[in-house]
Amino acid sequence: MTEKNIKRLPYGISNFSTIREENYYYVDKTRFIEQLENASNPYQFFIRPRKFGKSLFFSILDHYYDLNRAKDFERLFGDLYIGRNPTPKRNGYLMMQFDFSGISTSSEEDFKISFSWKVQDAVLHFISWYRVLFSNHEELIQKINTENPGINALLIAYRAAEVAGKQIFIIIDEYDHFANDLIAMGNRSGEDVYKRLVRANGLVRDFYETLKIATKTVLGHIFITGISPVMLDDLTSGFNIAVNLTLDLPYNEMMGFTQEEVDRLMVETGVDPALINVDMKTYYDGYLFHKDGENRVYNPSMMLYFFNQIIQTKKTPEYIIDDNLKTDYGRLQRLTQNKRNRDALLQIIKEEGITATIIRKFSIDNLTDDDYFVSLLFYMGLLTIKGAHLLKVRLGIPNYSIRTVFWEYISRLARDTSPLMTINTNALDDAIAAMAMEGDIHRYIEYVSQNAFSKLSDRDLQKFDEKYIQILLLSYLFQSRIYIPMSEFEATPGYTDIYLQRNPLLPQIKYEWILELKYCKTGEEKEVPRKREVGLAQLHQYLQAHRLNECPDLKGAVVVFTGKNLFEITVV
Repeated sequence: MTEKNIKRLPYGISNFSTIREENYYYVDKTRFIEQLENASNPYQFFIRPRKFGKSLFFSILDHYYDLNRAKDFERLFGDLYIGRNPTPKRNGYLMMQFDFSGISTSSEEDFKISFSWKVQDAVLHFISWYRVLFSNHEELIQKINTENPGINALLIAYRAAEVAGKQIFIIIDEYDHFANDLIAMGNRSGEDVYKRLVRANGLVRDFYETLKIATKTVLGHIFITGISPVMLDDLTSGFNIAVNLTLDLPYNEMMGFTQEEVDRLMVETGVDPALINVDMKTYYDGYLFHKDGENRVYNPSMMLYFFNQIIQTKKTPEYIIDDNLKTDYGRLQRLTQNKRNRDALLQIIKEEGITATIIRKFSIDNLTDDDYFVSLLFYMGLLTIKGAHLLKVRLGIPNYSIRTVFWEYISRLARDTSPLMTINTNALDDAIAAMAMEGDIHRYIEYVSQNAFSKLSDRDLQKFDEKYIQILLLSYLFQSRIYIPMSEFEATPGYTDIYLQRNPLLPQIKYEWILELKYCKTGEEKEVPRKREVGLAQLHQYLQAHRLNECPDLKGAVVVFTGKNLFEITVV
C-alpha cells in the first residue's frame, strides 16, 4: 500500500510558487479568479481584515496573469480549478505591483520621498522583469532615474507597454496602510497633513489620477486591497472608476477557510485531531461578509497558527491565541481616543454586538460617527455579521480569539482612566489557583474588588452594572492561563455569565466554575436577597444543562455586588 504524501502546512507562506513547488498544501481559491475576470468592471476594490490571506491571493493573481509565467501554467495550476477551467486572459498581462506598507511617516517630507520611491521602485522592477519586450529597457531605466522619478515613472511604463502592444494589470496592497499615521502626523503638527496629501492635489491622489489616465489605453485590470475603506471616499473624484466588491455575496468565501476546507487541510497536512484541545469554531471561525453568505469562514492565520503548533510539537498546543492579535488591540486603542467611540465600543462589548448599517465607503472625517466607527470595526474583523435585522444587520464579535482583544482593551482602559487600579500578577495567579485547586472563589473576588472595582473613577462608576462587572472579571481572568474563560456560554436553556473551563494542558485542575453575577447600586441593599435567589435559580438551571451536567468537578457561584466595595458570594 502506497504511503500518503503528507503536504507541508503553509503557515506564514504567501508566495504561490513556493507553496506549489515545495509540497505545501494549497486551499484552492482559484475559482474566484474566474469570477473576478467575468465581473463587469475590471477595476476592483476588495478588503479583508489583517491576516486573511490577501498577500497570497495577490501572488496567485500575479502567477496566473503574468505573461512571463505562461510556461509555468500547467505546473502551478494544472490540478486546480482554474487549471481545469482556464480563462481567456490567463498569462495575458504585464503585472505591476505596489505594496504601500513600510512607508516612512516620520515627517511629511519623508512620506513624500518614501511614497514616491515605492512607486518608482515598482516601475523599475516592471521594466526589468519585462525587459525582453522592451528593447530599450536600459534607456527607460535611465530615464526614470534621471528625468521622470516617482509617480511620473508610471507614464514611461504606460508608453513602453503601449509600444509593445500589451495590457497592464496593477495590484495595490495595503492601499490604506499609512492613513492613520498621516492623521497622527497632522495632530502633532496642528495641520491637516492627511487632507494635503490624499485630497485636493496631494501626492497620493496624484498617483491614483495617474492610474486613471492609463485606463483609456493600456491599463486593463486593477485590483486594490487593504483593511478598511477609509480612503476610498477621499479618493473618489481622483479615482472614481473602481467597483467595491467587498460586501458582494459571490466573494464571501474568497479569503478565509470554510469548515470543509479546514477539514481537508487537516487531512492533507497530517494534523492529528486527537491533539485538538479546543472547539475550533468557537476560537477561530465565525466570519461572514454578507448576510446571505452560505458559509462562515475561519481566519486562516489563526487556524494555521494553531495547526502549526500541533505539527511542530506533536502535542496539544500550548498557546491558543496568536500574539499577532495584540496589533488589533493597538489599532482599537487608536480608534477610541475620543469619548464617543469609547462609549460606543463599551456598549458593543456589553451587548455582545450591535445592530447597524455597514457603510461601503467613507472618509476619515466620519470616524466619530457611530455607523462609520462600527463599520470600521467590521472591516477590521473585530465584528462580523451575525444575521439580518430588517434593513440592517446584527453585528457581533466573531470568535473567542477576538473577544480577548476586547477584554484586554477594557482592562487597559480601566487602568488608564483609574490610575490607582493595578494588577499584581503573582497575587492574581494565586487567587485564581485557589479557585482551581481549592474551590475557593473568595480570594479572587476579593482581589478584583480591592484592586479594580474599589479603584474605579467616578466616570467609570456611571457605567458600572452587571455587564461591566462581567467584562472586568473576564479581563482579569484572562491574565492567567489556568482557565479558559468563556462569556455567555450557551448552557441551553440560557447563557452563563462566565464559564471557567480548565486549560486542557492542566488536567490536574480540580474545579471548573460557573459564575452568575448580580449588581445593586449603593442604597439598594434590600434588593440583594431577591437578586441572590434569581441568580441561584439561573445557576441551578445551568448546572442541569446537558452541556454541563456531565462535568463532575463543576462548581457554581452567585456573586452579588453592591456599589463598588461590597459583595456576597453563594457557592453551590
